[in-house]
Order: sequence, then structure tokens, then C-alpha cells
Amino acid sequence: MRNTGPLTVKKLHPLFGAEVSGIDITRELTPREFGPIRAAFEEHSVLLFRDQHMDDEAQVRFSEYFGPLETTGSANPAAGTQFQRQSNLDIMTGEPIPPDDMRMIYQKANYFWHSDSSFKRVPSLCSILTARICPAEGGNTEFLCMRAAWDALPAAMKATIEPLVAEHSLQYSRDRVQKGILNDKTLKELPPVKQRLYRDNPVNGRRALYIGAHAGFIVGWPRATGEALLYELSQRAHRPEFVLSHAWREGDVIVWDNRAVLHRATYYDPVKYKRFMQRTTIGGDHMTVPQ
Repeated sequence: MRNTGPLTVKKLHPLFGAEVSGIDITRELTPREFGPIRAAFEEHSVLLFRDQHMDDEAQVRFSEYFGPLETTGSANPAAGTQFQRQSNLDIMTGEPIPPDDMRMIYQKANYFWHSDSSFKRVPSLCSILTARICPAEGGNTEFLCMRAAWDALPAAMKATIEPLVAEHSLQYSRDRVQKGILNDKTLKELPPVKQRLYRDNPVNGRRALYIGAHAGFIVGWPRATGEALLYELSQRAHRPEFVLSHAWREGDVIVWDNRAVLHRATYYDPVKYKRFMQRTTIGGDHMTVPQ
């Protein structure tokens, strides 16, 4: 596919999300070609590209236009690479992993609303997920517009949370699935970090509520009180009109802004169907608060 026609950006949801067509992102792009994609990303937060059958090399190349890639930690089957493997297939044999295998139990945390890498000192800019093998039913990815969530908060609550800082850790989200699921090596690699409860887009100034399953408590508050506040904020954010749900087709590529949306996986039958999604994560460029 040659990039000969005009780039088209079509909204997927009244609040956020857009489908981008008229461009082949599997090949090298010029700055002039990538510029409108980056502008659409800043504006719409979630971008869908259809019929883009990526291999790993093409995915890395496209991802690097957004910035430097994170390296995957030891907890993921693709540890030490630039990929986060979201799959029920064994990386060596290609056969389905039994549902009671710890690798599948670990992935259940993906069912919680979260922002990728909020548990890192410098949280990520965005993630890119490519659909290699899709189940016939189930396995959607849902996105939650946290700009709309922030805008919907009462003024008094915005004033209350603006100076606050939450502690984030991969352990908090994984403990919700099964306590002790992370080994000591992973815990040492990823100690808890501090993040503000909002992130501002430097291009358009749009503010987004910044919480999710990796956020455990509010720094300086009694533990139970901080947990209650985070729960209330999550309940206020999770409104049906703020959600975009995507049913995957093989060849789909989605880029989402981890500063502006939360996301989660939805259930599929891992015994009946195969699923293989490959994710790259682009690192951010600054901490939200000094660590």
C-alpha cells in the first residue's frame, strides 16, 4: 500500500478516539506523513488503524516515531525485549497456555482499568497494540476518557485533589488478582513511585484525571481514607458515556495516550480461542512529581 491518498481522521466517539485511514504505517514514514498522525494523537487520545498487518520490526519502527521504547520487565513472558506479549499462547510452542497457569493468572490484572507504566518513575507517553491473532468473540479492549472524567468533577473536588500525590506500584494491581504473584526480582525492579492525580497535555493544555489500578493510596493521608478517595474517583470516572469499546480484527493497530485514557481488556474464552496481541510502550519524558 502506497501513501498516495489524503489522510482521513474519522471520530469513533463524541469525546475521544478516531480511525485514521489513507496511510500505510507498516512502512517508513516521512516527517510530513507522521506529523498529522501525531497531531491526531494529541487531539483524540486513541487512534485506530485498520488492515495494518505488522511484524515485530514494523511495529518497533512505527512506535519509535512517538519516542524511545520501554524495555519489558522480568514479570512478562517477553522480558528483556521491547514488547509486552498479551496472549494465551506459549511463546516457545505456540500452544494455548492452561487457564490455571500463572502466566494466565497474571494477565487477569489487565481486566482492571489502568494506565500502562504509571508504576514507573517516568510514566509512559503511549502504548501501541497490534492484533496478530484474534478470538472470534470477546477480547475487546475498552478505553475510558479521563479528560472527560476530570471535566465532570465538581470544582471543590478538583481543588481538593490538585495538590495530592498517589503512590503507584505494579504490586497493587497484581495483588488484586492474587497476593504474592510478583517475585522478589520484579518487586526490586519496580519499587513504588509517586504520581500526581492529573496529567496535562503540553500541546493543547487538556487535563486528565490520572488514577487506575496501579494507584494504591494517597501520600500523607490515612491509608483507608486515601483508598476511599481513589475508589470514589474511579467510580465517578467510569461512566458509560466516557467508554469506547473496540472489537479487534486481525491487522488492527491502536495507539492510545496513557496520559489521557485508562484501558482494560475484556474476557474471552482462552480454552476455545487463540489470542496473540503484541504491545509496545513508549516512554515519557518527565516525572509528574519529584521522587
